[in-house]
Amino acid sequence: MDKEKSIIIGCDHAAFELKEKLKAYLFNKGFKVEDAGTFNEESVSYVDYGKKVAKAVSDNTYEKGILLCGSGLGMSMVANRFPKVRAALCSDLFSAKMSRLHNDANILVLGGRIIGDILAFELVQIFLDTPFEGGRHLDRITSIDN
Repeated sequence: MDKEKSIIIGCDHAAFELKEKLKAYLFNKGFKVEDAGTFNEESVSYVDYGKKVAKAVSDNTYEKGILLCGSGLGMSMVANRFPKVRAALCSDLFSAKMSRLHNDANILVLGGRIIGDILAFELVQIFLDTPFEGGRHLDRITSIDN
């Protein structure tokens, strides 16, 4: 599997519609997308899907992931409990860029009830295109897991 062009994505019922649009967007950009669920709009616990995506990033099965729920808050809390996961809840372009540039975020979290489709596409593109700057930021990130 080409990790550079593979990504795992998961959501709860509140963000199902946006997840489906993002899957199509990513597919059209040449990505292999692993869908961790949910697969419809029936009420589910965000925790289950957050854990699936965070575990896959934590154990390095995937370099990056995307999580979505209504606000993004719950998914952020779940994902950041996993070792080596740096999940960033973003709803503006600057935060998405800085999450990668300075924090080497490996999971982008979006609030499906907060942002619209176009902004979500832009956030994902910035997240995928922005490299980690390294340098002094690497020491800070390394100290998170120590």
